[in-house]
Amino acid sequence: MGQQQLLLIVLGVIIVGIAVVVGINVFSSSSSQSNRDAVISDLTNLASMAQQFNRKPAALSGGGNTFTGWTVPANLSSNGNGTYTATVSAASVTLVGVGTQTGNDGSTNVKVTMVVGSDAITSTTVNN
Repeated sequence: MGQQQLLLIVLGVIIVGIAVVVGINVFSSSSSQSNRDAVISDLTNLASMAQQFNRKPAALSGGGNTFTGWTVPANLSSNGNGTYTATVSAASVTLVGVGTQTGNDGSTNVKVTMVVGSDAITSTTVNN
């Protein structure tokens, strides 16, 4: 083989190697974003359940304008997207979801906190 052919083979191997590394980085970034979106979706579902409990009269097994007594349903406390916990007070519920994928800091998992009031939901993403 001539020197030119060897140079082209080496150059091709380098280009393919760079393409593989870039592809892996894009995939892991997309995977983290997808997990973050799934955790937010699950927390939004739980938040709507908490608000429904709050608005339902106590006579119908609701909270009667309070969150006291609401808990995360056992079958929804953990799934393929992450694990979910709640801190309940009379006026609000603080939901915390920890995802299964590593966040942008590269060491801890995606974490989303959602505060649910009787008429509002606010969300904070930690380690997005």
